[in-house]
Amino acid sequence: MSWANALPGCTLRHRRPIHTVLNVTPASRSLPAPSFEFLAAGLEHDGYVVQPDGLPPDVAKALAEYAARIEGEAFHVATVGRGALQQRNRFVRRDRIHWMDDRIPVLEPWRRWTEALRIQLNRQLFLGLFSFESHVAHYRPGDFYRRHVDAFRGEANRLVSLVCYLNEGWIEGDGGELVLYTPAGPVIVPPVHRTVVLFLSEEMPHEVKPARRDRYSVTGWFRLNGSSLDRVDPPR
Repeated sequence: MSWANALPGCTLRHRRPIHTVLNVTPASRSLPAPSFEFLAAGLEHDGYVVQPDGLPPDVAKALAEYAARIEGEAFHVATVGRGALQQRNRFVRRDRIHWMDDRIPVLEPWRRWTEALRIQLNRQLFLGLFSFESHVAHYRPGDFYRRHVDAFRGEANRLVSLVCYLNEGWIEGDGGELVLYTPAGPVIVPPVHRTVVLFLSEEMPHEVKPARRDRYSVTGWFRLNGSSLDRVDPPR
């Protein structure tokens, strides 16, 4: 049995399957074929972009295979804050995460894809993105992540956040939606398989609504170079 097919889900037939992004802007309703140019243009214009089916099938397959190999104890309770300020806070977030090492052979498609995206963002938007880090996130039924930003202005080097979903068969009512709090109003994104979300880490408050079934995603951050003579950033 495959990892994706093993995920518990709702079988009620009267509920409408989700295939599109809810509350999208008019410009987002006419989506071209997935492309790095489209993602970069949306990020530049709105500070975020959502692309259903934006994750190539081979990359999604590689991520699903990797996630299937993660033992339960390899996930750990996510914390709030970074470095010495990290702490567990179940009132803020309840997901579990597993930091990824993209040097593992099964993740080669993911490494190539994110590296190509980094290069395109730098070429098109002149962002100076230097490195990338990512983790698998598992939200069990009832898990959530309250409204937050991924980086505080001037205090971190995460510049662009990337979220990719690995939930086949996701339907309305399964919960776990990502909510982006944009200047134009909330944008609600169901965590449907192969959907890609890209947004500015410092600029975009967001939250994850409580999940009603197991929910898997890969979240990553394109970073600036914060290395110095006595400190390598990000640490390995």
